[in-house]
Amino acid sequence: MRTVSGLFLTLAIGAATGLGLTALSVGRGTGAGILHVGPWIATPKAGTTEADPYARAVTARLGTLPLALADGLALIAETDDQGQPLDGRCTIRITGDLPPARFWTVTVADPAFRPLVADSVRQGFTSYEVVRQQDKPIDVTVAPAARPGNWLPSGGAPSIRLILRLYDTPVATTISAGVTLPSIQRVSCP
Repeated sequence: MRTVSGLFLTLAIGAATGLGLTALSVGRGTGAGILHVGPWIATPKAGTTEADPYARAVTARLGTLPLALADGLALIAETDDQGQPLDGRCTIRITGDLPPARFWTVTVADPAFRPLVADSVRQGFTSYEVVRQQDKPIDVTVAPAARPGNWLPSGGAPSIRLILRLYDTPVATTISAGVTLPSIQRVSCP
């Protein structure tokens, strides 16, 4: 009887350890094909047949549809340029150069990639809608309260993600750590 209970205890510990490590490996990351470019994270192979099992597991867990290389590239940021987590209660500025792309979008989401604000409120900008500055292809402010210019509401959420999608871009197949992407600066925080 003692042997049977020891066997069940060993199996329970093994199962808990295995499930815990699996949840940890797909919980926040997106697989082995992650590329960090400043605060931006790219997984260029996530939408291809070459995606690793961890990237596929993350895609299945989140219920997202990754972009194929021929379509473009999605970049996600959870931190600013200084490595501080993005806080929707703060004012954050996304500014700078973009790689060449036929079309781009920038949106704000919660950690589960859900919108932070109601459907009737702006949830993102496209390259056709944004008011352009002469020297900056992108200049967007993310804040809980309205701001002049290109403002995206954060809903005051304590944790947010920025998602930059580049469509029909040559960078999708050649992205490297040397690619110039917009900076993410924390302007102010209450």
